[in-house]
Amino acid sequence: MDIRLDDLRGPQIAALLAEHLRSMYLHSPPESVHALGIERLRSPDITMWTAWLDDELLGCAALKELDPHHAEIKSMRTVTRHLRKGVATALLRHLLAEAKRRSYRRLSLETGSMAAFTPARELYARFGFKPCGPFADYIEDPNSVFMTRTL
Repeated sequence: MDIRLDDLRGPQIAALLAEHLRSMYLHSPPESVHALGIERLRSPDITMWTAWLDDELLGCAALKELDPHHAEIKSMRTVTRHLRKGVATALLRHLLAEAKRRSYRRLSLETGSMAAFTPARELYARFGFKPCGPFADYIEDPNSVFMTRTL
């Protein structure tokens, strides 16, 4: 598996991010969807990586810098046919290494509270993320789970 920076210009990542947004709206009410569209993910405060096997996209993940010491995980997504094959684990390890390299002190995330998001919450918990309150511009929402980890 090769994890590389992505400029979000390729058709495979565009399709995966469109699928990601559709899934978020399928499982969450519109006011609780915090996934970003591809244009917003191109913002200078966000860095996106994609995981590949040869020419096949396996998944993606991004870091959004909130301040010089705190970043947020955004747009973690595995291509459906590659679920449960270690793609998300590899991407999360990569994000943690990059966050440490950037000297962030804390890494946080928002995910859904519904059953569809249980695998994501379990993955984050295995990597030491703990529940926390809203951070950045988030507000309390019964459809959201906020998690953080000190680095």
